[in-house]
Amino acid sequence: MVVRRLRSRLMPCLFTLAIGTLLYVSWTDIADMLSSGLLRPIFLSSPRLTRPPALTPIPILNMKDYKKQPQWDFDDQYRRDRPPSKTTQKCDSSLWNVINQDPELRDKFTPDLQMNVYNGSISMSEWNRLSHFNSPFGFMNLSYKDVMPALNLVPRPKNLLLFPKPGRDCISCAVVAAGGVLWKSRRGREIDSHDYVFRVNGAVTKGFEEDVGSRTDVYVHTSHSITSSAWQLKKYNYTGAPRDEGIKYVLMAEGMRDFKWMTGLYKNERVSNGKRLWHTGNQRVCTVPARNYSVSPQTYYAAPFDETSFYVLHMDFLRYTRNRFLMSPTLNATWWPIVRPTNGAFTMFLALQLCDSVDAYGFITDDHKKYSNYYYERGAKTHMVFFINHNYNMEKDLWKKLHDLKVIRLYQGEPQQPEPAAEPPQKKL
Repeated sequence: MVVRRLRSRLMPCLFTLAIGTLLYVSWTDIADMLSSGLLRPIFLSSPRLTRPPALTPIPILNMKDYKKQPQWDFDDQYRRDRPPSKTTQKCDSSLWNVINQDPELRDKFTPDLQMNVYNGSISMSEWNRLSHFNSPFGFMNLSYKDVMPALNLVPRPKNLLLFPKPGRDCISCAVVAAGGVLWKSRRGREIDSHDYVFRVNGAVTKGFEEDVGSRTDVYVHTSHSITSSAWQLKKYNYTGAPRDEGIKYVLMAEGMRDFKWMTGLYKNERVSNGKRLWHTGNQRVCTVPARNYSVSPQTYYAAPFDETSFYVLHMDFLRYTRNRFLMSPTLNATWWPIVRPTNGAFTMFLALQLCDSVDAYGFITDDHKKYSNYYYERGAKTHMVFFINHNYNMEKDLWKKLHDLKVIRLYQGEPQQPEPAAEPPQKKL
């Protein structure tokens, strides 16, 4: 009798609790999609949802099932941030004033993109949306249970990546790549005079300070670039990634290797870093067998590791960079999954998103054949290697266009001095 009474009283309470929980989870997903702008087109066409929000991961989409990059009706929709990441509105000379005055640029650039991923930033509906895009633009081919534990280790950033310097309204930035155009450029002091200096991949500075500067405020990398640079560039006095005081580290997750890297970084554990490829001087792979090796991620950063200075770029920001500015025709080829902008290009657009002025050094220019591949080769007679996964010509044309439109200032080398005219031979008396 007592049990029956308790059951009759508890059942309505349990039912109400279950319904309340279901409604809360569903509304959280809907609100998340609303804030990102993904449901606006649906609401404009129909006031009712045609299907409930996803509460489980969709089946994994495999890249091998697509002979070229697949197209989705939400390809050009991106997660938006509130307030905008670009907050220095007082700068009268900001590149964003130039962008807003040009209709074509204004349509392409988006100032309020969400720039970072962190614990809680990827809901189930977001996971399912991003699962339609290959890495580093999404989670195609990847498992929810493998990726999300790593992303959930990343704390929400407490601070913006950049702040205006005291007493200044504008943020000036130098973005330094590794092009041979910087060899004997004597631009080091000019580079270091900027409020912030961005560097990427193998940021060799020791012994090259006069040409490339010495400071690094923002270092952009992948797990592969930060580890491979450490052993590939030893002969150029490279001892590791920059460790300047106050430096910010920005990671681009280009695959499962990077999510394992995050796990090892935050848990201070060793992780497998795949197989090391051995190269000869002419870029061909040696016959030396590749072998697995493991690394401790924290040893690659300034010690002690400061999680408040570590950021992970949002997949939407990377896809926005490709879709709006560097959509290569080779994405229609069978090798489309590996085609993407260079790490330098992503770094350039990160600076464009955050800075008021951007000066670019060491990027590919029209006359790149006049210079060695990299500045740290000290003028060796090497030429730029055009790897199949990047469209270097498209990037070259884009940097020149943005320079001509005064969005960036691109260092293109010193003007070539005309050779003096040969004197006519003297007649003998």
